[in-house]
Amino acid sequence: MLAGKLYNPADPELSAMRERAGDLCTRFNALPRGDHAGRAAVLDELLPHHGEGLDMMGPVFFDYGCHTTVGDRVFMNFNFTVLDCAPVTIGDDVLFGPNVSLLPPMHPIRFQDRNVRRAADGSYYDYEYGKPIAIGSNCWFGGNVTVVGGVTIGEGCVIGAGSVVVKDIPPHSVAVGNPARPIRTISDADASAYQDYAR
Repeated sequence: MLAGKLYNPADPELSAMRERAGDLCTRFNALPRGDHAGRAAVLDELLPHHGEGLDMMGPVFFDYGCHTTVGDRVFMNFNFTVLDCAPVTIGDDVLFGPNVSLLPPMHPIRFQDRNVRRAADGSYYDYEYGKPIAIGSNCWFGGNVTVVGGVTIGEGCVIGAGSVVVKDIPPHSVAVGNPARPIRTISDADASAYQDYAR
């Protein structure tokens, strides 16, 4: 699965891993926001490869959690969804708006290859594959952004609200739309007029 080859997601080991991650997500989502220690403990189990200062609002949804690497000082707003059947890498100081989805899973284009099958034991399964997602440090994602598998987003990018990212975005770009396209490069001219005030 992690190598990007076709796999059976109904495999018992994978199913058990998803159930564990789902239970951890349910626990996190049910905790009061003020229970900082309890929420942090659940995140340590769900995301063993996260850096310092992770701030997650919840609810959150991960397929596995253990296949996602998160840098330092990352903020994830409401309804953050990661279907990490392939590696997902998030750099430092990344901000995610509400309803952001990172979606590595892929399904075959032909329905003959995609449709659910019945195994000899009577159980049902299908074939899927995944493509990794890599997000550089210092990025900001507006609300309702979707990133599909196989995409790399360079350092310092801003992805506009509602964008669907299906191709790589070069560093220090503002990208918007469906499909998302870079519309300009971020430069010193974008420095905030209130920079001194904001310190």
